[in-house]
Amino acid sequence: MCGIIGIVSQGYVSSKEIIKALKRLEYRGYDSVGYALNDGTIEKDTGQIAVFLEKMEDKKFKTGIAHTRWATHGGVSKENAHPHPDCSGNLIIVHNGIIKNYLDIKDTLLKKGHVFKSETDSEIIAHYFEEKLKNKDMKQAIVDFMKETKGTFAVLMIKKGENEIYAFKRDSPLALGIGSKEFYLSSDIYGFSDKTSKAIFFDDDEFAIIGEEYKFYDKEGNPIEKEVKEFEWGFFEEEKEAYEHYMIKEIKEEGKTVRRIINSLNNEQHKKILELNEMITNAKKVCFIASGTSYFASLLGVYFLNRVNVESQAIIASEFKHFIKIDENTLIVAISQSGETMDVLKALKFAKKKKAKIASIVNVPYSSVQRISDLSLEILAGQEICVAATKTFINQISLLLYLANLNGLNVNLDTLHERIQETIENNEKKVEALAQTLYKKRDIYVLGRGFTYPIAREIALKLKEIPYIHAEGMMGGELKHGTLALIEEGTPVISLIAYSDDEMISNTKEVEARGARVVTISNDEKIDPDFYLRTSKDEKFAITATIIGQLLAYYIAREKELPIDKPRNLAKSVTVE
Repeated sequence: MCGIIGIVSQGYVSSKEIIKALKRLEYRGYDSVGYALNDGTIEKDTGQIAVFLEKMEDKKFKTGIAHTRWATHGGVSKENAHPHPDCSGNLIIVHNGIIKNYLDIKDTLLKKGHVFKSETDSEIIAHYFEEKLKNKDMKQAIVDFMKETKGTFAVLMIKKGENEIYAFKRDSPLALGIGSKEFYLSSDIYGFSDKTSKAIFFDDDEFAIIGEEYKFYDKEGNPIEKEVKEFEWGFFEEEKEAYEHYMIKEIKEEGKTVRRIINSLNNEQHKKILELNEMITNAKKVCFIASGTSYFASLLGVYFLNRVNVESQAIIASEFKHFIKIDENTLIVAISQSGETMDVLKALKFAKKKKAKIASIVNVPYSSVQRISDLSLEILAGQEICVAATKTFINQISLLLYLANLNGLNVNLDTLHERIQETIENNEKKVEALAQTLYKKRDIYVLGRGFTYPIAREIALKLKEIPYIHAEGMMGGELKHGTLALIEEGTPVISLIAYSDDEMISNTKEVEARGARVVTISNDEKIDPDFYLRTSKDEKFAITATIIGQLLAYYIAREKELPIDKPRNLAKSVTVE
């Protein structure tokens, strides 16, 4: 889940430029930051890129690499920060991924006298090549690395005194941007989309040598031709503007982004959504796969489709192969914000081997998930800086609602953006006041039934991610099978009550009877809820109720003075298992 950047330039470039490019990838990890130049310079530190950028010395270079880290092996320390050199300082690497057999490799290298300065699996890469290059050239050393290492990697390596970057990858994303006088290497196109609209995407077990020109090779070292792709995704330097945090800014953009996706599905993506619907109709089995927030969106999609007699199921990507039997008559629909989620990619590769058809719903174009798919739609939410998914979740649901509409669900999506804006404008102050009464609570339970159950799960996830509250999203009917024992005087319970949902009203009474402090969210004015969300359609209530949960997570975290946009231990793009 780390971010890597490399630049090879014909002219001299400021070292601050490589760190500014790296900052566009900070959503991939923000435990530490560092860069290395081909003159042997290595600068790195823990903490955020903006702080590092302010205090760093400005140097000129032609070849450099940089890294922003999300820690997997070894704690957050300067020693564990990338880049990592070999013993001599002649070879320097940055790495995204996990080398599973690094302990075996490290043990071999230790016996040969290598000295390691970090606890990371990544450092062994530099030492591995130092040893290999004693007897082999770089191309053969990379071929050997591909054969002898297990795990995932996107690696950039430079050699002191040379104006080349050696790049190789397996399962972790990597792209080459082609500028007029520079080549850019990045974990994704965000890293260089402000500089060029031309890119080459690395496939698994490929490597490249980039200098005055670029050459690509397969895992055996044979030269291969790669297609240069023109992309339209521009990077916009997102600013918080007058907002205190990106999260609240992105919540307040939801009306605008929903309008964008609906307009696109009515126009430029209309043919694609019809094709997806046809694929669903023709498949004997339809399975949605996703992780985290996207999984809860997929649960809602399944609910919507089942309402119109289109049978489907949703499975968490990391457990996919354990719970489904698939063949060539199966359609797999992957949902992923980043399009790089490792668990989703592994599930898709498994499905591909079984000859299943693959469709996807992503936010980031040209991502690995999109490129592995037979058909892909984009949710067009724009870049999301905050780690917590907000506007991307709302757009995922909106696309799935549109799909259900094609099969007769009959929800007016043209007014959805108005309901979203109304929800924010009418309830933000009330949510802020509620947060002031809940921020000291350690536990919160969120109850739902039917289509509100996935929303309960999503609200609970936001309460975990941002204000660090233990929260459970519960099926209302499961309360009496264990969880009710945890309800005591003053325990906060958020109850999502759809219009005329007598069963949820009964569940709410059950927790009230045991002293719970209940907060009701409903589109049924008759029950006098704490938050009344005006909509006659339950499907729209699913979206507006989610927004109340997003706002609550935000304001509780703000009350606790937490790092809202960059919560501890989390990263936006989960590219490790």
